[in-house]
Amino acid sequence: MSDAPGNPRRHVLFDVAIAVFFVVLDTSLTLVGSSWWPAHPDTLAWALLALQAVACFSLVARRRWPITVVAILAAFTLLVTLLIWPVGALTPLHDQNVWAPFATVLAAYAPVQCLRPGSEVDRRRAFIAIVILTIIVARPWQPSIIVITVGVLRTCAGPLLAMYFEARRRLVRALTERAERAERERHLLAEQARAEERARLAGEMHDVVTHRVSLMVLQAGALRMSTTDGATREAAEELREAGCRALDELRDLVGILRTSDGDEEPEESHPATSALADLAAESTAVGSPTELIEYGDPGLASPVVGRTAYRIVREALTNVRKHAPGAQVTVHAHYDASQVRLTVRNSPPTRPADVALVDTGSGMGIANLRKRIELVHGTLHAGPDPAGGFCVEATLPAYVPTAESVRG
Repeated sequence: MSDAPGNPRRHVLFDVAIAVFFVVLDTSLTLVGSSWWPAHPDTLAWALLALQAVACFSLVARRRWPITVVAILAAFTLLVTLLIWPVGALTPLHDQNVWAPFATVLAAYAPVQCLRPGSEVDRRRAFIAIVILTIIVARPWQPSIIVITVGVLRTCAGPLLAMYFEARRRLVRALTERAERAERERHLLAEQARAEERARLAGEMHDVVTHRVSLMVLQAGALRMSTTDGATREAAEELREAGCRALDELRDLVGILRTSDGDEEPEESHPATSALADLAAESTAVGSPTELIEYGDPGLASPVVGRTAYRIVREALTNVRKHAPGAQVTVHAHYDASQVRLTVRNSPPTRPADVALVDTGSGMGIANLRKRIELVHGTLHAGPDPAGGFCVEATLPAYVPTAESVRG
């Protein structure tokens, strides 16, 4: 008997079907003598039977005008009762029958069911209407245990069911809200624990790794300045540059770990620069012809995104040299204001791979790269290409906020 919101047309069809059912039910029961039907029906009896059918059919309006429906059925029952006594115009087959139609069960249910927060139905008027209906149906002025018992049950069953369904609905809603609140609290606790763990990792990386790499860079610089051998000076410079790049990446990673969702940071004063051309040249020089095609302005990408893009292309080209020697490589880099899209695609290898070189890898390059990309809220797809080669595709946000730069 729930009046849950749904399709209005479906509600109307349902209410019409319910009303027709009660019209047929009450008409049938009246004709077999279960109500006020006399032994010798006359014109008045048939007119009352038709009026009863109209009163029962008023159930179609029980959702919109529940108290009006109660009033219609109460008025019909009172009319039949007065015609039986004291007027004496009707003589029913059994004096102990209840003159009210069975439609009063549903009619008494409707007002209470409509008493929800924001309902236009007044609670006081609804209960007054049900009490009046109960008095008319039970006929306490003609004391009869059977009539009073059946009458009260007939008019109270509906409100009791309505109150049960309403209490159940409120309980389900309260339990649902409690479960959602517990889920939100669990999520917040998990986020807090994650943030604390990220902060701890960032602190350890800054205190240990960054410090050691900084010392390495300083020692390489000192070696470059003190040595007189050209090859040693060149190797020291390369070591110093590699250390500086490692410090930049560590700074970005520590900054991301220290940044909670929604934190803001002032824009860095220098634009992100791309060294993809150098990677392409290096790859071509070692026997993997590489073509770099760039669209848009690389300066649209923040430094951390530029360095992440560098690592993606570097890892992809390294894998090509290991697993597809001699393959042609094409690198597409597309920069716009919202994202950076990278595609590294290679053709099938032209010669067998060096087993010793392949065995030097850990097999975790792509997996570690995917974790780093997910850290900046990007996506990575790597898999065989339909042409027989391999393809790496990555999408990164153009801007990733980081915490204040860590000074090594």
